[in-house]
Amino acid sequence: MDYGESRAALQHLGGSGDEGIDGTITLDKLGLNRVHVQAKRWKKDVGSPEIQAFMGALKLQDADKGVIFTPGEFSKPAWEIAKKAQGKIVLIDGKKLTELMIEHGVGVSHDPIRLPRIDHDFFEDE
Repeated sequence: MDYGESRAALQHLGGSGDEGIDGTITLDKLGLNRVHVQAKRWKKDVGSPEIQAFMGALKLQDADKGVIFTPGEFSKPAWEIAKKAQGKIVLIDGKKLTELMIEHGVGVSHDPIRLPRIDHDFFEDE
């Protein structure tokens, strides 16, 4: 998606003790502009408490931009809390995640489609 200066600009932090941040994307060469990422691989909806916890984790990192991904959905209260962050927290649900993966060719492959057409030259009278 053209985020980060290079593959090295992506840092995986997830795991126990990650303080609510699963990864960081450095957007500029000096590392001054960063986006923090949280991934929720839940089957149930991600709710507002998780959004609020992520907002708190961002504050602890002195960060103001974050993205939360889930293959599922976010609850209505989660969307409302994210709106209060005034665009500084982006929620990516399963539908949007799938669209982005297809658009950017991440984790997907494409099979060529053979479309038959009639070769009129073959049937021309001589």
